[in-house]
Amino acid sequence: MLEVINVSKKLGGKSIICDLSLRVEKGDITLIKGSNGSGKTTILRLIAGLLEPDDGLIIYGEGTEIGALIENPSFVPNFTARENLDFLFKLKSESLYDIEKLESLCSLFYLDFYDSSLVKKYSLGMRQKLGIIQAIMEDQNLILLDEPTRGLDDVSVDSFIKLISELSVEGKSIIIASHDKENMSKIEFDHVIEI
Repeated sequence: MLEVINVSKKLGGKSIICDLSLRVEKGDITLIKGSNGSGKTTILRLIAGLLEPDDGLIIYGEGTEIGALIENPSFVPNFTARENLDFLFKLKSESLYDIEKLESLCSLFYLDFYDSSLVKKYSLGMRQKLGIIQAIMEDQNLILLDEPTRGLDDVSVDSFIKLISELSVEGKSIIIASHDKENMSKIEFDHVIEI
């Protein structure tokens, strides 16, 4: 599914990632943990193709589709949740998305898919939930999540943990970058990388 081989990256002349190797198979759940500024987000950006490695290789399995929530989710502030998800979906596809799936995902996180509230009025936690939904709504099989529990209440964290387990059973590979030790301890990871 994904292989990272001896990847290194410098930013601003400073070495951020040095000789990182990682192999992720179908259905694996991987945790990248470390303190703030340790390079967790940089690893996700490299895997997502938003940055190029200075050295090393990143090899994707055939048919890899990436869904990502990296740093703070950005949405069109004057759109509703539904309008934002619709807009994001149409950037990649001209086919119709599965409305029932989106309704179900929103419901899982206690969001109303049909709510007329604009995203600019959303709390950090509500935007985070919407960010998680957009990372998985197109049936992506490699999901990258950067500090996904940031801003989530306990009930939403429980929903998130349940969702991650279900996605893994469906054969989706998930890579989570987090320093949230308490909530990450509730997830059964196949791999843990400390940086």
